[in-house]
Amino acid sequence: MPIKYKIDILEALKAAGYSTYKLRKEKLIGEATIQRLRSGTPVSWENLSVLCKLLNCQPGDILEYIPDGDEEAPSE
Repeated sequence: MPIKYKIDILEALKAAGYSTYKLRKEKLIGEATIQRLRSGTPVSWENLSVLCKLLNCQPGDILEYIPDGDEEAPSE
């Protein structure tokens, strides 16, 4: 997948005072989303919005595009 996380989201949340327990208890992020973050799998736009709010950042601060070797540049 060409979209990757630039940072360890769960570590950044922990540094901001949000343990996985607190995220679940306060229903900020569900268990399935936490598991997706652990595995590096993309999350929904809604969850991305919540992450940006909690971390006080923009999506570009936590996501990056890395082209696969198989992909070709679009022709104009």
